[in-house]
Amino acid sequence: MSQTVMNTFAVARLEWRRLIVRPLAWALAAMTLAWLAWNFTLLMGAFLASQIQRAALPDGPGFTDLVGVPVLGQLAQLAFLVVPLLTMSVIAGERRNGTLPLLFAAGVPASRIVLGKYLAILGWLLLWLLLTLAMPLVLTPLIRLDWGKLAAATLGLALMLSALAALGVACSTFASHPAIAAAVALVITLALWSVNLGAQMAGVNGGAINWLAMSTHLQPLLRGLVSTTDVVWFVLLIALSLSLATRRLSSEKERG
Repeated sequence: MSQTVMNTFAVARLEWRRLIVRPLAWALAAMTLAWLAWNFTLLMGAFLASQIQRAALPDGPGFTDLVGVPVLGQLAQLAFLVVPLLTMSVIAGERRNGTLPLLFAAGVPASRIVLGKYLAILGWLLLWLLLTLAMPLVLTPLIRLDWGKLAAATLGLALMLSALAALGVACSTFASHPAIAAAVALVITLALWSVNLGAQMAGVNGGAINWLAMSTHLQPLLRGLVSTTDVVWFVLLIALSLSLATRRLSSEKERG
């Protein structure tokens, strides 16, 4: 294994251990999963109560449309707040505590620091997604699932969480305080989500302004429509965010 890969995994392992011992990560996981479980129970109750009406509609929405995908959609809403709180200290916290120079002194390149911390955060978020996905999956022996639509929605959520994590790491790299990093990440995320709101109200469904909006690329995935354009949009956002974070950290390392 090359030294570069070893450095990346060393940083990721250190950040993962910090996540495990931080009360914030556990509190976020407990509260969000409890909220999602409660909403899953409510959705399941509504689904069972409407079975008679849906029996007359052979092509009507099923369990995946009425329970599985809505639960994932609620996770997407929670991610707007959870991800900034989770990423706010990855770099800004190191800078504030005076431990960032220790990473520089260890000879770890800025790109490996950014990538390692990003992978640790991403691992936590994907585990969060899997635990949420387990709620509808546990009923697989009893209820028929639309595996294609559920897989597309899961892919969309994974891409969204990956992009938000990269954006949060970038904001933490530029911010001088974790709270500022969380606030900036939240504002940018909300701006990306609703940048096309005015265009939609005006009846404009195409153009660059709609392409820039995150909602334009996530919503088709939640409906079961996988497009290369949507996947590429998320990949570009991840690459841009991590590149900006690396450049900012590299310049800080050069300044000493």
